[in-house]
Amino acid sequence: MHVLVCDGSLEGWLTAVFEVYEYKYSHANIIRETLYQPTLTDTEHRVHTNEAKATRVWNGLKQKLSPRALQNLYHSYLSEEKDIEKIMLNYVQYIYSNKPGSEADFSNPIILRIAQTAKKVQRERHRMTAFVRFQLTADNLYYALVEPDFNVLPLIVRHFKERYADQRWLIYDHYRKYGIYYDLQTVETVELSFNEQSANSIVEIYDEKEELYQKLWQQYFNSVNIKARKNTKLHIQHMPTRYWKYLTEKKHFM
Repeated sequence: MHVLVCDGSLEGWLTAVFEVYEYKYSHANIIRETLYQPTLTDTEHRVHTNEAKATRVWNGLKQKLSPRALQNLYHSYLSEEKDIEKIMLNYVQYIYSNKPGSEADFSNPIILRIAQTAKKVQRERHRMTAFVRFQLTADNLYYALVEPDFNVLPLIVRHFKERYADQRWLIYDHYRKYGIYYDLQTVETVELSFNEQSANSIVEIYDEKEELYQKLWQQYFNSVNIKARKNTKLHIQHMPTRYWKYLTEKKHFM
């Protein structure tokens, strides 16, 4: 078994796929470097991300897959699941070795796995658009901390750019240690030196009216929460408790 070790980027994975075919590896696995553990039975192949190779594979996939299937493949990559690089390779190999339309063969476990993984990522994206709560800092920056199960920040850029086009904002993934920042013109990816203590201390630089806004929002939430119709099970189903940490209206529950 040839194990192709890549840097974890999409371009790195695409480069690895190119090299599987370039070197005619009949039995291959792709794994990101952070998860790789050498064994005596595998042959290690270090992948150096190559933009030209990555582009050729991506363009080839665009010719073989429908837009929806290509989107599912990308969303599966964003899941960051432990074995997803290998599953994606198997998916590509199946697509290339079968007739057109094989992407819809859900009787194949690889095709089904990609579809199911993409669906989970898409569900998380939808939840992030609903559960992000901005707080205003003293320099008029709207700031939000999130910890999504999957790496969905790239999928929510368009939504927030269109919805909050007249505001400077930063959405920071506290788990993955990077964020997306909008400066009223463009969205950029940013990395911050952040620890748990500094993340909590940001309240010290909030706008003086921010506390009032939070209280008003909590009061509104309480006023529309009809106790007689309370259904805790359904509520948690639509708003899982793992999101409550950063929800303004739920802070008094934490």
